[in-house]
This record gives sequence, C-alpha cells and structure tokens, in this order.
Amino acid sequence: MLRYRETGELHKDFHGSMNAAVEYVGSRYGREGLREVFRNTAQKVYRSIYKKLKAGDWSELLEHWHYFMTREGADFSIAVTDTEAVMTVRRCPAVAHLRDLGMTPSVFFCDQTVLLNEAWCEGTPFEAVTETTGEGSCVQRIRLSRPLNGRDDERRNEGSHDSE
Repeated sequence: MLRYRETGELHKDFHGSMNAAVEYVGSRYGREGLREVFRNTAQKVYRSIYKKLKAGDWSELLEHWHYFMTREGADFSIAVTDTEAVMTVRRCPAVAHLRDLGMTPSVFFCDQTVLLNEAWCEGTPFEAVTETTGEGSCVQRIRLSRPLNGRDDERRNEGSHDSE
C-alpha cells in the first residue's frame, strides 16, 4: 500500500518552488549536491518504497508513479515485464505548469526524476535508467540488474497502465 498518498487540494505551484530550489542547489553545489538531496529524499522520506525495492519488490514504486502522475493529469503509460518496469511520460505536468506560468525549467529540473530513481535503486537488485526524450517527456526504466535469489517474482509484476 502506498504510504505517501496526498489527497488534499493539488498545488501545482509547488513545481515553481522546486524549479527555484533545484536551480539554487545545482548552481551552488552541482549535480553532486542535488544527488545528496535526492538520495536523502528517496531513502529517508520515501523509505517504505526504498525498503521494498531493497527486498526486490517494486510494487510501491509503481503505485507511487501511477498515483502521482494520474493525480497531476500527466500523459503517461506504465508497462511491466518480469525484468523491467517502464514509465513513458509524453507530457510532464510539472514542466507544462512551469511553461503555463511563463517560467523556464532549470537545466537541473529533470534531475529530480533521474536522481530520485537512481537513489531508490542504490543497494537494491534494480537499476534505474532515465532517458529524456524532449522537453517534458522521458522514459523511466527500473530494471532487474541481478537475480532475486529464487524469490517469487510475482510481487514485482503489478500490470500496466495507460493514461489515455
């Protein structure tokens, strides 16, 4: 079950604040500074997702992706096989909202996604690969990088979703 399920009013202006924050940290401390921030976020704030990934279970991460992308009205799909979960984002609601506000996304803006996924996979049987395919679009892959020592793989395979 997803521990982090916000149900109140959606405040998309949060993305403007995050844009300023990643620009500030990235400009002053570089990508390594951002990596540390998002490592702490992934492994401490979202620790239940991280713990499940360490145990070879990606179900909560997939639920997180689905819940928040749906909540924000993203154009996305999630496909799951035995060894890989792929989220294709055709229209990122955060980037779209920044553009609607007349803001330019920081050069570090998408590092939030890349570094959070990488940090979630540290010390787990998974690896994260994120490919930016355009402004506000990407393909995020979580791949099984080593065997699960004979564990039941069914808990990883949670099906698929398409927002269309």
